Amino acid sequence: MFTCDVTSIDLTPLPLFSKQSVTTDAMTARASADSTSEPALLGIPEWLSQINEDISRALERGVNIRQLVGARSEAIDELLIALFYWFELDKTDLALFATGGYGRGELSLYSDVDILLLSFEEVDTDASGKIDNLVALLWDVGLEPALSVRSVNDGLEAAADHTIASAMLEARLLVGNDALQDVPTQIVNKCWSPRDFFEVKTQEAMARHLQHNATEYNLEPNIKTAPGGLRDIHIIGWVTKRYFRVGKLYDLVQQNFLTEKEFDELSFAEGYLWQIRHYLHVLTGRNENKLLFDYQREVAQMMGYEMQPDDQPNAAVERFMRDYYRCAMQISTLSEMLTNHYYETIIEPQLPDDERPKKHLINARFNQVGDQIAMAHHRVFAQHPESILEMFLLMGQYGIKNVRTHTLRALKIAARGIDQIYRDNPTHQALFLANLKEQNYLFHRLRTMNRYGVLGNYIPAFAQVTGLMQYDLFHRYTVDAHTLFLIRILHRFTDPRFFEDFPLVSAIFQRIERKEILVLAAMFHDIAKGRGGNHSLLGETEAIEFCLAHGMSKADAHLVGWLTRHHLLMSMTAQKKDISDPEVVTVFADLVGNVTHLNHLYVLTVADMNATNPQLWNSWRATLMKQLYSQTRRILRADIDAPTNRQDMISATRKQALKMLDNVDNQHMNREEVLRLWDDLGDEYFLREIPEDILWHTEAILNHPPIGLASNADSPPLVVLREHRELALDAVQVFVYTQDQMNLFAVTMAVFDQMNLDVLDARIITATRDFALDSYVLLDPSGTLLVDEDSQQELKQRLIDAFKAPALPKLVHKRIPRQLRHFEVKTEISFEFNDASDQHIMSLETLDQPGLLARVGQVFLQEKIEVHAARITTLGERAEDMFYISDQNDEPLSTDRLSALKAALLASLTAPKDTSRG
Repeated sequence: MFTCDVTSIDLTPLPLFSKQSVTTDAMTARASADSTSEPALLGIPEWLSQINEDISRALERGVNIRQLVGARSEAIDELLIALFYWFELDKTDLALFATGGYGRGELSLYSDVDILLLSFEEVDTDASGKIDNLVALLWDVGLEPALSVRSVNDGLEAAADHTIASAMLEARLLVGNDALQDVPTQIVNKCWSPRDFFEVKTQEAMARHLQHNATEYNLEPNIKTAPGGLRDIHIIGWVTKRYFRVGKLYDLVQQNFLTEKEFDELSFAEGYLWQIRHYLHVLTGRNENKLLFDYQREVAQMMGYEMQPDDQPNAAVERFMRDYYRCAMQISTLSEMLTNHYYETIIEPQLPDDERPKKHLINARFNQVGDQIAMAHHRVFAQHPESILEMFLLMGQYGIKNVRTHTLRALKIAARGIDQIYRDNPTHQALFLANLKEQNYLFHRLRTMNRYGVLGNYIPAFAQVTGLMQYDLFHRYTVDAHTLFLIRILHRFTDPRFFEDFPLVSAIFQRIERKEILVLAAMFHDIAKGRGGNHSLLGETEAIEFCLAHGMSKADAHLVGWLTRHHLLMSMTAQKKDISDPEVVTVFADLVGNVTHLNHLYVLTVADMNATNPQLWNSWRATLMKQLYSQTRRILRADIDAPTNRQDMISATRKQALKMLDNVDNQHMNREEVLRLWDDLGDEYFLREIPEDILWHTEAILNHPPIGLASNADSPPLVVLREHRELALDAVQVFVYTQDQMNLFAVTMAVFDQMNLDVLDARIITATRDFALDSYVLLDPSGTLLVDEDSQQELKQRLIDAFKAPALPKLVHKRIPRQLRHFEVKTEISFEFNDASDQHIMSLETLDQPGLLARVGQVFLQEKIEVHAARITTLGERAEDMFYISDQNDEPLSTDRLSALKAALLASLTAPKDTSRG
């Protein structure tokens, strides 16, 4: 893509060898110039090391990375040419080619050196020995050659593999038989038609993107192969070079395929990724392309992202990653558009008539071409600015998902003209709102608006959050991607394919007439992130102003604003408060105010949780949301049959469980026995357990020898397991029924820790006759517990043995997982007294460190704390757990005891450790 004189940027303090001076004496002299060098290596390692150091220093001085990538390529050219003569390969009919990235003249510090030795005939024994010596030397000096040795016939056979064909398209002759110069390209042209090559490369790109979740916004992106990575630039070259027969990307500008601005945008983004790649290679000393958490902070610093005085702790790395994501989106967008442009302008005209897309008139400004929309003439957007928004509305109305590339190019230019005058135009405002009301393909339309500048220019605040990420494991997407994904999930609530996943939410959403209210709340709920302050309050103000400016009623505007302000209210209440307490639900209902607010908030919350992190939504959270919604709705509707206190809720649960018992064939359960057992289990049990689990527990208890009776003194505790895939794949539900004891929680957590089982949910309940009814949902990383009876038996026996031993449990020591090492989460502990249960609720927020629950259990045991219930929540790298606690006599804890407990927990959780969360 450019030429560069290596010596002009002071990268080679001493010439290594040259074509003219390569003699045995010259090479030996070079080797002996450094007495520390092994003569057999010819001084090459020191020379390469100096080259790399000079490249790094030049980058620090501000030399463009494009020059440096090319300069290293030229330095390797010089080395390989010299070695070609040194090993007397010039006396054969071989030609030495640089291929792949090296063929393009792009070499980072530790990039593979792709080379091809090509000959007309098979390589003879003498030449083969010389090649072996060359390869051995390259490995010995620290290069990693990807060498292919082929005859022309071998090349024809190998090029049937499109990856090899791609590398051969980049072939650049370094030295040797000039008659072979054009042969690699000729081989590819013979093996692949333009259409076949285009199809195989685009299919490869799609498969590659799927390996990276089909998004540019991965938390730890591969800057080479992920969507928006360097490969997306390479594919433009591969498919176009096959047809235009050009060597450089800039040549496509001269072919009028690529515009100067598009080339500049690609070049800038490519240079940015090259610079990241350089620093990754510097940090790791290898060909590393994954921008892992391990490197993000250091690379950001190397790239010049400095902390400012008022910055939050992660502000610099977040700014760096925001710029990376913006570059990635730009590359991905251009790559998609240009490859489609190639298809439409080169391949499509050559198709048989029956395969070409048919054109249909939509109106005077737009046509439908196949499954795409196209402007009727190139002046549409200039003459009719409102057609920018009209086009997207038509796409929804006509069910069109894609846009022709010549229209996209014009759209990108036209979007730059969207200013305040454009935004204040009533016609434009009506069209924008009409787009949000039209649900068909709304996500895809907004995605295209975002990629081509329409959305960010129409809502400038949205442009500010484009590419904005939070440096944590919880928020999987940038703010703009999360927002659009949320809107996509809202649409899924109308799709029959997802009804089974979201039965109640789907029913509610479909009854909401003004769906644009929720779409607008989705657009604004996170729009003020990254500015400092409360983003929900700032977003509320902007949402109301936007809605009123667009002619919406005050009632609608304030509903959008209320949803924006309170979009976290329902999830925080359900996950962090005891919603089995009627008082908690009553307070929540007072904040919500009416059923309309509740319906909208419930739908928005479920969509928001699903769009934040795909692993966040599970049956446990779905149950919490549904329970809070149902209880709140009954209060707001003043339902006379609704349970309004603890006793009513207990009765309702028992009634529902009995109804389920009567509707199934339960030969092993007698109704009278069931009711007697339930009377012994206590009120707390029916407040916290769901009817399905109550029936499972009941059958297990009634079929187990009675525990604690003189006639069954040796009866062991009951431990039963079953599959529980709603929370996670390979999740296991474990129910423990035994006599209560002080160390029960601690030893249970220790056993889970010893067997490398992670706790996803815990319900710890003491029955009225001092029996523990503990239910856990565990994640089994090995995936064997469900299918291996020996593992199940080992878990049961370990628990039973541990219950008999009152000694302090021994913890298993393990390293903190790699990703967690790069996050700092301040440990915070707070206590709140719950009048209804006469217990304290302890809230713990800390790093989701290995052995967390086992450590907490150990402290509880040491401090003589009784655990009555627990709620386990993991949000990325954060653990947010709640414990309902008292002293060992079921009495509330004094202020001194709470202070001592807090101090002991802080000492345990903040001490040096490398132990696994139980």
